Amino acid sequence: MAQPNESLRRARLRTPSPQTPGEPLSRQELAELVNVWIYEHHDGRVLELDGNYIGKLERGVIGRPQVREVREALRALLNAKTDRELGFYRSTYGAPSYPRQEPPAARLPGELEVRGADGPSLLADFDLRTALPATIGSRDVEYVRMTTRAFAQAENLFGGGLASEAALSQLRWSAQLLDRRASNEVRRAMFEAVGNLAGVVAFAAFDVANFMAAERCFRFALWCAEQGDSWLLRASTRADMARMAAHVGQLDEALSLIDFAGVRADRLTATTRAMVCAVRAQILARTARNRAAYAEVERADEHFADAHPPLDPPWLCYYDRAEHLGSTGRALTPAAAQTGCYESAASRLRAAIELQRPEYVRSRVFSRLRLATLIMQVADPAEAVQIARQALDDAAPLRSRRVLEEMGRLAGAAQRHRRHSEVTALHHDLMRLSVQS
Repeated sequence: MAQPNESLRRARLRTPSPQTPGEPLSRQELAELVNVWIYEHHDGRVLELDGNYIGKLERGVIGRPQVREVREALRALLNAKTDRELGFYRSTYGAPSYPRQEPPAARLPGELEVRGADGPSLLADFDLRTALPATIGSRDVEYVRMTTRAFAQAENLFGGGLASEAALSQLRWSAQLLDRRASNEVRRAMFEAVGNLAGVVAFAAFDVANFMAAERCFRFALWCAEQGDSWLLRASTRADMARMAAHVGQLDEALSLIDFAGVRADRLTATTRAMVCAVRAQILARTARNRAAYAEVERADEHFADAHPPLDPPWLCYYDRAEHLGSTGRALTPAAAQTGCYESAASRLRAAIELQRPEYVRSRVFSRLRLATLIMQVADPAEAVQIARQALDDAAPLRSRRVLEEMGRLAGAAQRHRRHSEVTALHHDLMRLSVQS
């Protein structure tokens, strides 16, 4: 049975809360302070501990943090000189004694004894570390790229909710490769590869509305782009940051970010320039600058016509014709909803749905939901219901807060047609889904 760590709990309760005068430090506050301390004292290293982790330490489910920096932060924050003052012991000395276990009963070869075991606790205080090479080469760069592709694919198929934690763990390990010995060429490539992975982690966090984690990972990706002198990574990262800023309503910030993304357009591929223009068009449309948004869509089309995929960086493989049409179609929908002239936007969204590759499930769901919302606003609600039902079927495996919010917007558009029985049923289902946590 796990032994509660009273030393750690008492140390936390002796420490005043920085947010609530007169109250002790909460578990969540301590976890956030640890994250900040490590970020500030260890060259921007990103951890995402939470109150649940501190609770496991206090309950003894986790006997001792395996990450040295976490122990350092806890000692500093709780005014302790040694790990023992906080109840942390190495398993090889000074550990509390436990009742002697009876030898296991005889069992067949290969039979696993699981009676009485608490499955998750078997992994709670367990760390499997992979040794870092002293020198890195092109093979190590390709490993980071390969794992990044795997996480990006998982995020596209299942949403950020199932990809973010595992990807963050891989990012922490991969970031340690940046200070290994390497040739200048390999070092630049590794900074770009790790920065790309950071961008994937950031976007996964953005997808589940963990904006703080997303912001930190985006900034780490920008730092990698600077160190690796990668204009392409810098542009893509700032474009994703602009998407997030626009999503939370910071439209001026979003415009500034996307303008910075387009700096030194001569260093960017045609596909990158098309993507940047498409995002800028979406932001302009959000600010009701419809004429400027249309002009930006035209520029995006011109750049995309010049695209030559072999010249593109690996992370831009998602921006194919389907993604371009979906992105520019989205930029045209606000004006289409206002004027009722919806065919241009709708035709782009329909083509995006038709052309989207099977592995880009979330992108197809977004296009279907946006098309359904537009049709519900200006055309036939029965057609909108049909499109929306397909989107809901496709969205079943996704864990994405952004998808749920898109469903909420469709539910709002359906309000005016609630006398229509099929729309009423759809509205009920959308509201049920869109309020999920």
